[in-house]
Amino acid sequence: MVESALVLLAAALILLPGAGVSRRWRMVLGGRQRDTPLPVRSAGADPLATAAAFDLLAACLRAGLPVAIAARTVAPVAPGTLGAALERGADLLALGEDPASAWRRIAGEVEDPDIQALARLVGRSIRSGTGLAGALDELAGRCRGGIEDAALARAERAGVLIGGPLGLCFLPAFICLGIVPVVMGLATRVLGGGT
Repeated sequence: MVESALVLLAAALILLPGAGVSRRWRMVLGGRQRDTPLPVRSAGADPLATAAAFDLLAACLRAGLPVAIAARTVAPVAPGTLGAALERGADLLALGEDPASAWRRIAGEVEDPDIQALARLVGRSIRSGTGLAGALDELAGRCRGGIEDAALARAERAGVLIGGPLGLCFLPAFICLGIVPVVMGLATRVLGGGT
């Protein structure tokens, strides 16, 4: 009797949508359902996605891919505006536009500091003749450093904000239990000693 009730409960949890079993467990227990696609994590949710895209672009360039093909390869996995800018840059380069002017044009179209930094790197690389992959590694490191600095600032700010409520809770207790008895004891000695 108990076993059949458990089997019915398990079947209800698997078959009924939103009955408490996640989509992943329904897929594991009941096979993949055609009407529920796998969730895709958005690239914009990851704060390190821009740095990872720059690292991937540098790896493609080190592997010997031309800049246009490397940009087109990285564009689908790059976050938001960076992905669109890489796709546009690949298109402009494939049409034969000068790389420095193509990336300057893209940087002028969007106000993203990462894309503007990429345009400056491409221009500097073309003028000086240095490899773009090393500069992209540095840019990725700067992106990670900025994220680390912002996280550290948020953590320090949280530490400061925690002090307010703690002070409001503990300061009255300290005054009532620490200072008031001492003042009362001194007052009784000073005032009580004269009589």
